[in-house]
Amino acid sequence: MSQQPVPEHAAPSGAEAEAPHLDFDGTTPYEDYVQASVLTHLQHPLSDDPGEMVFLVTTQVMELWFTVLVHEWHTAAQALREDDLPTAMAALQRSAYELESLNASWTPLAHLTPGQFNAYRSALGEGSGFQSAMYRRLEFLLGEKSPSMLVPHRGAPRVHAELEKALTEPSLYDEVLRYLARRGLAVPASVLDRDPALRYEPDPGVERLWEEIYSGPRDGELIRLGEALTEVAELVWRWRNDHLVATRRAMGAKTGTGGSAGVAWLEKRAAKTVFPELWTARSHV
Repeated sequence: MSQQPVPEHAAPSGAEAEAPHLDFDGTTPYEDYVQASVLTHLQHPLSDDPGEMVFLVTTQVMELWFTVLVHEWHTAAQALREDDLPTAMAALQRSAYELESLNASWTPLAHLTPGQFNAYRSALGEGSGFQSAMYRRLEFLLGEKSPSMLVPHRGAPRVHAELEKALTEPSLYDEVLRYLARRGLAVPASVLDRDPALRYEPDPGVERLWEEIYSGPRDGELIRLGEALTEVAELVWRWRNDHLVATRRAMGAKTGTGGSAGVAWLEKRAAKTVFPELWTARSHV
């Protein structure tokens, strides 16, 4: 029997069917979406020490995680303003996983000796993590407001304007408490009417409110909200503490880059509690 010719439109063989599409007119769709070539060409070490590349990339990765977390907490705050608790909860829960990834970013830097860090520390000049605009927006969303933190960004008008806006907007916790008030809980008027540009300070009335929530049904949706916020607060504390430990190992008690007090500054930051009444209320339940 003679062999019949294979039509031009016939299905490709198994091997050909499994092969990815390799031929594109321009850049790949992956590149167009991810902008990988931009990301992988943003590293410009200023010393000859090979460890500087690790420090630089790790710091840039942290900045990307800050950006994601700001997005998530903005999403949660907006959802709470609209009384959309499921959307807010989803964003908070995602942010917990993202905080775990952010915290894991310390691993490449966590065991630097002073000599290893000194090999490229001078490349930072007066640069310091507290100058990060995105991290400052993250802190503002957590209620850690301070107008003085805008000062380093006066030379960058767009960044300064974004931070000024973030300073004057309600924090994530402000939106949580406003949401609880609309649910009929007794949030003190002084808390609801406070100036959102000021640092949040613990209030005994808010502590009693969380005590009431946690004394209620154990599977209640407001307890789940409280636990999602507590998870965020704990992971933020772990981030600050990991930063403190890594810095203590790398440079001891020396003055930090950018003129900060270094470890002493970080110890003060690590001692601060995010969403404070969620922690203190537990003593009364």
